[in-house]
Amino acid sequence: MATNKKKIFITESMSLPGRALLRERDDIELVEFPNLISAADFKALLLEHAPVHGVALGATRFGEPELEASKDMKVVTRIGVGYDAVDVAALSRRKIPLMVAGSANSPSVAEQALFMMLTLAKRAVEMHALVKEGKWSTRLGKLPYDLFGKTVLIVGFGRIGTRTAKRCLAMEMNVLIYDPYKSAEEIKAAGCETAADLDAALPRADFVSIHCPKTPETVGMFNAARLKRMKPSAYLVNTARGGIVDEAALYDALSSGKLAGAGLDVFEQEPPSVPHSLFELPNVIIAPHVAGVTREAVDRMSEQTARNILSALDGEPIRQNVINQDVLG
Repeated sequence: MATNKKKIFITESMSLPGRALLRERDDIELVEFPNLISAADFKALLLEHAPVHGVALGATRFGEPELEASKDMKVVTRIGVGYDAVDVAALSRRKIPLMVAGSANSPSVAEQALFMMLTLAKRAVEMHALVKEGKWSTRLGKLPYDLFGKTVLIVGFGRIGTRTAKRCLAMEMNVLIYDPYKSAEEIKAAGCETAADLDAALPRADFVSIHCPKTPETVGMFNAARLKRMKPSAYLVNTARGGIVDEAALYDALSSGKLAGAGLDVFEQEPPSVPHSLFELPNVIIAPHVAGVTREAVDRMSEQTARNILSALDGEPIRQNVINQDVLG
């Protein structure tokens, strides 16, 4: 039966506050799909419900085949900030905005980055095991470290990197920033120091925290050569995207004592294969890509995603949340 309603696909991970905003509108029909739906099943579902006018994505890939199946797509959104699974060029060719959740999850990711730095420096996993295993008397042979007075190099000074910097400054750390797209004045105004050359900055850092997007420019950024430039006593934390760090090179550096430890929330392949060489190392802490999906962040991202969809359908997309600005008038 024909309908004038706009059909919006939402992934099952969209929380209630976001759904409620969309359901307030009587001109919208929601269709839910599984977050881990296969590409074939997703395309088939789009074809079944076409025309589809908007989509709120979790981890699902979206590109030319999905656009064709949708028939009349008006806006593509992500319940998050990363968009490496979306074919941005394909959307731009059709003048369809790709919108992300802005700063909705950036406090959560910044907290996770600081948590990983503290967990590594304070040797939390080892200390926990010492007490449980009755090895209290050996504790002085595994002394933890302070963040106070240490130097952290933050790679990427966007929504998340800036918040991570604030938290590190609160820990009385020296904060270096590498971001070729940010001015030295902006970085200095935030109380940080500009690192104009990544290779030159790495030997200075006690901690490196990655907060840049995954692009052709950043894939493999932390390869064997870069990791060799880091201090043997330094720690690497990646809460950005898998693939920015070469995992094989990281394993070699960690297992040979050329790097003190690493905290990883993201992996080259997700979910990673099990067993995995990095998982066997005692100086690695890991999480299943949840830095930006705390209870609070999921609600904030879902609400922002709903607002993004509504703004685009109403002809005035929220500009700062549009990735492909070329589609805007």
